[in-house]
Amino acid sequence: MDAVIRFTAKKGAVTPEYKTAGAAGADICAFLEKPVTLDPFDRCLIPTGISTEIPPGYEIQVRPRSGLAMKHGITILNTPGTIDSDYRGKSALY
Repeated sequence: MDAVIRFTAKKGAVTPEYKTAGAAGADICAFLEKPVTLDPFDRCLIPTGISTEIPPGYEIQVRPRSGLAMKHGITILNTPGTIDSDYRGKSALY
């Protein structure tokens, strides 16, 4: 049986989805109230607007998009970021 990952999304948040038939992972989007501008070497948390409930024995890995990293230097500090099955806080990109 496939594991079910439950999630809730705030109104207006984009739900995770696989963009192509061969995609290895689902894409998630930022959920911003206003644009974010970063200076070189700045860091910030970017909200996703979603919360997850992951089954025991599973994890979610968050990885940077290669195009954003290569073209704009936008990445995730602790790549891959791990969301453990017992975590119940806000989901954010680092």
